Amino acid sequence: MTLPISFEFFPPKTPEGADKLRTVRQALYAHRPDFCSVTFGAGGSTQDGTFATVRDILAEGQQAASHFSCIGATKARVREQLATLKAMGVRRLVALRGDLPSGYGMGGEFTYASDLVAFIRAETGDHFHIEVAAYPEVHPQARSAEADLKAYVAKVKAGADSAITQYFYSADAYARFVDDTLAMGATVPVVPGIMPITNSSQLLRFSDACGAEVPRWIRLRLQGFGDDTASIKAFGLDVVSGLCEQLRRAGAPGLHFYTMNQSVPTLALLDRMGV
Repeated sequence: MTLPISFEFFPPKTPEGADKLRTVRQALYAHRPDFCSVTFGAGGSTQDGTFATVRDILAEGQQAASHFSCIGATKARVREQLATLKAMGVRRLVALRGDLPSGYGMGGEFTYASDLVAFIRAETGDHFHIEVAAYPEVHPQARSAEADLKAYVAKVKAGADSAITQYFYSADAYARFVDDTLAMGATVPVVPGIMPITNSSQLLRFSDACGAEVPRWIRLRLQGFGDDTASIKAFGLDVVSGLCEQLRRAGAPGLHFYTMNQSVPTLALLDRMGV
């Protein structure tokens, strides 16, 4: 069975990083992704790098999706950015509330991602396929699990076409999220976000910060490997490829890989799955 896949990159900070990312992308393109997304820094702080990377992906003949955050933004500024992306030939956006850079007050004319989705629809009609974020294990800043589900449904009802989840390692959490949101009337496809496991300390630190749960058994196994990088990578490949197979058998509409601007971990997963 052919499973739609997509890849996420972040904008490189140096010319050397940009060259490396071009090589990474070419290796991943062999698997014919539906699209490649590019992240957007806090408060749009990486906008120039994001748009430059999006241009590169489009020039390489691939579909590119720009992340697009609204916190602290004005409607005039968002309207200008949408016009820029439209002129570039972008047809897909990942619409997010986003984070403000530290030290900044809220400001801006948007409070929630659903406000941004509604504004994009009002301004551009159906030009853009709009992706939104989903949190199977609850957004770390949500008031409650129920409030988080309602916030997601509001984004869908504002005009989202599909969703990409934060990464997770429990297929049950994903299945429950999909069932709960379907029952609330949100019927768009929910694509699982997949994070390869290659570095235990980095993964555990990042997961603690963003609210993604690393199950205790995985955490303890990773910690038990210490500095044995080869064992960490082999174990991670087993765990994440198994998760992907579970999701595929359960009918997930696709898989979205958080590449961290590397090709080898994602290629290993795809090869293991036979995708």
